[in-house]
Amino acid sequence: MQHAKFSVGELIHHKLFDYRGVIIDVDPEFQGTEEWYKQVARSQPPKDQPWYHVLVHDATHNTYVAERNLEPDTSVEPINHPYVELIFDHFKEGVYVKKFKAN
Repeated sequence: MQHAKFSVGELIHHKLFDYRGVIIDVDPEFQGTEEWYKQVARSQPPKDQPWYHVLVHDATHNTYVAERNLEPDTSVEPINHPYVELIFDHFKEGVYVKKFKAN
């Protein structure tokens, strides 16, 4: 297992599918099913490295992406997604700040 390159709130760019997004969760290694991996992760990225849950810009869905397919998004423009306001409090200097929930 390796240390995650990205963290919650960071903007990313998908290298293969050319979309922007924001990280909403990080798994230290692949947490999906073998069936999903075989059907969706066709480039067969490593399972023992970080995977990210991402809200996709100008879309209504989220994705699950291996770290090797991501790079920083340098545009520093906000993400347009209906869940952004539910998860994050505000956008500052190119990074989203997550809302804090009281226990």
